[in-house]
Amino acid sequence: MFTRDQLLDQVWGFEYFGDTRTVDVHIKRLREKLEGVSDKWSLKTVWGVGYKFEKLA
Repeated sequence: MFTRDQLLDQVWGFEYFGDTRTVDVHIKRLREKLEGVSDKWSLKTVWGVGYKFEKLA
């Protein structure tokens, strides 16, 4: 699981001063591109925390 801040630091760097909602926009685009690619995992939102890949049964 990754928080928005962790993703911002890893992708855009520690010095990034933009809006954390930037991560949400990129996650939305990733979901659109990955939709239907696999039935074994999905990208889930952990409300109030961040995001995680979830293995499906």
